[in-house]
Amino acid sequence: MTNASPDSGPSSGAGSGASSGASSGAILVAPVADSTLGPLAALLDMLRATGYEVRQASGEDDTIAAVEADPPDLIVLAVDQFDTAAMRLCHRLKKRPQTRQVAVAVVGQDQALARRLRAFEFGVVDYIDQSLWVEEVAARIKAQVATHRLQRRLRQQAQRAVSAGSATNLLTDLQKALRRQAQLLKAQNQQLQQEMQEREQAQQALRLEQQKSEQLLLNILPRAVVDKLKQLEGSLAERFDDVTILFADIVNFTPLAAQISPLELVNWLNQIFSAFDRLAEQYQLEKIKTIGDAYMVVGGLPLPRLDHAEIVMEMALAMQAAAAHITRNDGQEFQLRIGINTGPVVAGVIGIKKFSYDLWGDAVNIASRMESCGVPGKIQITEATYDRLKHRYAFEEVGQVMVKGHGYLTTYQYVGPGQKA
Repeated sequence: MTNASPDSGPSSGAGSGASSGASSGAILVAPVADSTLGPLAALLDMLRATGYEVRQASGEDDTIAAVEADPPDLIVLAVDQFDTAAMRLCHRLKKRPQTRQVAVAVVGQDQALARRLRAFEFGVVDYIDQSLWVEEVAARIKAQVATHRLQRRLRQQAQRAVSAGSATNLLTDLQKALRRQAQLLKAQNQQLQQEMQEREQAQQALRLEQQKSEQLLLNILPRAVVDKLKQLEGSLAERFDDVTILFADIVNFTPLAAQISPLELVNWLNQIFSAFDRLAEQYQLEKIKTIGDAYMVVGGLPLPRLDHAEIVMEMALAMQAAAAHITRNDGQEFQLRIGINTGPVVAGVIGIKKFSYDLWGDAVNIASRMESCGVPGKIQITEATYDRLKHRYAFEEVGQVMVKGHGYLTTYQYVGPGQKA
């Protein structure tokens, strides 16, 4: 319940309570099942401050006994949800002659529309959402108290008229007033149910839009980064000391692009990269981006894992197999040139427009160099990656590659599955 300052005075519709002397009305507040009155503390203080007598009951039997001993103008049930316990209490109240005339309102936080509407079937005159401003909750309770105090006075006047043998016209007028009041309450309840249904529909539409927005974010950023964005926790750039990066590009792509229309070219790339995306999801790796005909993926971030080198190697082999099954219009097979390196990187999101998740560091540059100087149809790796994989796959040393800032680095090419541990 949202807190706010108390009202300056009692409700204009308040009269004298059933048993509270000059108070604005008597209210019995009762928690149902495991519910507590803690969230209603501000509401109860506000009602007391504006002249209402607020009593409290604990448990179903205590509530029944309290109502029978001294009927209030309104019973307020505090519920987490309108469940079996709440239904049973309402049924018992409406079943007993001493309590059936006392109005029952519910203050709760149940978001299930069906259960909230069910409350009205059990005689509840209002279901008030606990998340509303405390002034609104208090105003709705005051309105119910005033309404049911008026009904009580009308019933008492009718009974006195019958006992005293007063004129039939007076009794008829009172009956008409009661019917009008009943019709008014019925209309108010119908309006409340309509508002609840509309609010539920709006909330459902909002939830769907939130899901769409989150899915769009997940198509751009890793889930861990999306969670950080939603919680606004820390920097969106982070260092990872041990990851494995893969670059792959399509061999002889430029001559192929010159032979076909732009639309056919995009369709082919979409077919190939969609297959790679499915593999990245299968192996739980993080696709970073595509650059022209190149594809970049990484293992070991944003959630660290110990087997990142092995999984990236499996991804590379699966990418080769997937590319071999895609037919070109010239009858040739697609071939990939793949480079892999292991090392530290910085990963994150920079900029304020069209942001994307990216990697930086020498390990990235070296992985790119492994791909660009590789052999068509082959997988070339650095010594750092070789040390992780040599016990599971067979490689052959192919010489050294010049890398700016690092000099000559020893490289290896994959030649077979090798002896797996």
